Amino acid sequence: MTTDLIDQTLGNLACSVPGATRVFRQFRLDFCCGGDLPLREAAARIDVDPHIIAGALLALEPEESEKDWRAEPAGQLIEYILARFHERHRDQFPELIRLASRVEQVHGSRPECPNGLAEHLWHMQQELESHMLKEEQILFPMLQRGMRFPQAQGPISVMRYEHQEHGNALEQLAALTNDITPPANACNTWRALYRGLEEMRSDLMQHIHLENNVLFRNAEMTAPTASDEGVQRIEVAQS
Repeated sequence: MTTDLIDQTLGNLACSVPGATRVFRQFRLDFCCGGDLPLREAAARIDVDPHIIAGALLALEPEESEKDWRAEPAGQLIEYILARFHERHRDQFPELIRLASRVEQVHGSRPECPNGLAEHLWHMQQELESHMLKEEQILFPMLQRGMRFPQAQGPISVMRYEHQEHGNALEQLAALTNDITPPANACNTWRALYRGLEEMRSDLMQHIHLENNVLFRNAEMTAPTASDEGVQRIEVAQS
């Protein structure tokens, strides 16, 4: 049974196995930007037996709140992404930047202090806001109108590239914060900051996963066939 799982991609498993993303986060597997990797290969990169991860997937008890979005209309998924992630990110970053600035101001002389974190979060906020505006103003309206490949190919390619940049920013965030692990004697502000960072990272990874592995993948899979294009040319000629 585990053999069936280890040959599937992380993105497919994240969509088809309720709770899989919790396991992937536990093992630090990138299921959003790295969703095209088979579990076998992803596990090899972190030097873990893929059957151990597959066993954890089989042992999962699904959460009631989880939903398989692959068969849902693009418009419904887009509305969910806007409400659940775009609005949430816009709420998260100002407070995270404020807390990071406070921690750096008070504890900047300590070797474990994440100096530079506030500036890094500010840059993440700017890049993410620009990215979300492009989706809201260009790509999402195209998909909501039923536009498919090749019309949406350019914007989707840009969004995928920027998702990879967001993933790189999360790696830098982990490096600055000891993988978002506060020191044993951290103050309440420091701990609140890291709890918020963990939540933001989880949200952003789920956000990217739903777009890369569901919304964009569905648009790619519904690309018009040669026969579809032939019908369109005939209809144009007749009109």
